[in-house]
Amino acid sequence: MTLLFDLAMRDLWRQRIHLICNVAILAGVLVPLMVVFGVKNGVYDALIGELINDPGTLRIETTGNSAFTQADVDEVRGWAETGFATAKTRSVFDFVNVRLAGVNKKRDAILVPSGTGDPTLPKDLALGPQEAVVSANLARQLDISEGNDIQIFTQATERPRQLMLPLTVVAVLPDARLSGRSILADIAVLDLVEAFYDEYALPDHGITEGSDIATRSPEFEGMRIFARELTTLAALQSRLETRFGVQTEARTGEVSGILNLGQNLNLALLLTAGVASLGLSAALLFGFWGEVARKRQTLAALALLGIGPERLWIFPVLQALVSGVIGLVVSFMLFFVAGAIAEQMFNSALTAEGGLVVLTVLQGLAITAVTLGFVAAASFFAARSAAQVDPADVLREGAT
Repeated sequence: MTLLFDLAMRDLWRQRIHLICNVAILAGVLVPLMVVFGVKNGVYDALIGELINDPGTLRIETTGNSAFTQADVDEVRGWAETGFATAKTRSVFDFVNVRLAGVNKKRDAILVPSGTGDPTLPKDLALGPQEAVVSANLARQLDISEGNDIQIFTQATERPRQLMLPLTVVAVLPDARLSGRSILADIAVLDLVEAFYDEYALPDHGITEGSDIATRSPEFEGMRIFARELTTLAALQSRLETRFGVQTEARTGEVSGILNLGQNLNLALLLTAGVASLGLSAALLFGFWGEVARKRQTLAALALLGIGPERLWIFPVLQALVSGVIGLVVSFMLFFVAGAIAEQMFNSALTAEGGLVVLTVLQGLAITAVTLGFVAAASFFAARSAAQVDPADVLREGAT
């Protein structure tokens, strides 16, 4: 076997013009496909990455004045498409004043219902009923830091006392995740504010006048919901609207457009790769077959040296696989050069993090395996012809 390999490599080097042609065929097909595939990965991954990094992409907000119960919210939470769900109180009561504990400086802010599992929150952060997460904008204006105690308070003209609720800040979110002057808090906090405006007594907070809070049946104006993932956003929005007969707002069109773009790009790339594979297979098949035909004298000489048909077919297969490996090395080198040029020519903020031309290790290994598979399959047809070489016939042809 060692002798056969050595002879095959020597013959391949002697016929290096044909080797260069085979390598050029492989590189001519592989490099354009790899660049297109890499650009598809880079641009599409950048678009998907932007959507994934923005939790608002998954958010669905009900619109209008509806009447939801806690049972409705629990039902939505149990759906497979739902990642997080919480109730929303009447939007007219979302505005409150906020200040650092012991400081007079205040700002108005919007209360946003949240809770543990909200994608807007930092990963693995548990938000308790006495805790809050504030926007960076509000934190800058009031010098709020993580761990500070704040007070939210509100006043109604018909109430003799204002409502004041103490909360502990457990996180400050960047502007990209929470804009404006906003406070994320448990729905129980917003429900207390709404009960205050509805003139209920809240003795735990020093407000003794008003209706008995025990007689209150909480109803919520809407829901704030997040899909579990991008692919379930449209289905979740449709299910919500059908189940409760409400209107909703979400970025479904944008998400669906990008997901469809990915599918269309995959289909186009698959068709292109299929056509290219047919051409490559034909070129390799006839190329290796021609190689065997040209080397009938060499194969006949090997047969006379005692290398039988059961081993003679290995000769063209070894040469084909070595040609394939060299072709892959050249193709990957040219791909990286083309990728670097593309990065310089089309430099943009969209692909700043991941790059414009992206090919993962697994994808590279898959390309290598498929290419060597094509090369091996094509060479096996040529190997059958090599195994059928009759030394006597070949030498007789040479003599004539």
